Amino acid sequence: MKYLSEEVAYLRGLAEGLEIESETKEGKMICKIIDVLENLTDTLDDMQEDYDELVEYVESVDEDLSDVEDILYEEDDDDFDDDYDDEDCDDEDELSYIEMECPNCGDLVDIDEELLFDDSVDVICPNCQAIILSSEEDEDEDCCECGCSCENHEEK
Repeated sequence: MKYLSEEVAYLRGLAEGLEIESETKEGKMICKIIDVLENLTDTLDDMQEDYDELVEYVESVDEDLSDVEDILYEEDDDDFDDDYDDEDCDDEDELSYIEMECPNCGDLVDIDEELLFDDSVDVICPNCQAIILSSEEDEDEDCCECGCSCENHEEK
């Protein structure tokens, strides 16, 4: 920007050396053009200073952000390595489901195979809320059509 300031100063000196008077129409115009060029040069100098300050500030913020990212990602990586277990991922992939038809509404329901072997769980249809698969305890209590337990029925 110094180059522009020097050029404007040269034009002012040239106008004074040529004895261009500001009282003539042409002289007024040339002097006004030189004044405008000086103002533009001053404004550009101020803008350049502001730009340089902003560049320094952004570089400082970028460095600080980089430090923060290093700290955060370093902690996240450590936590991820400690918490993540390949076997856990494999277990999730091995889940298998059996499709059963609800005896009440006929809706097809996917049931986790593990629930089939869990004696304490009743599988309920999400559509009609009817019991699709009951636990063995319930089956032992009402195993006959008459509603009595098998042990009582056999004794009679």
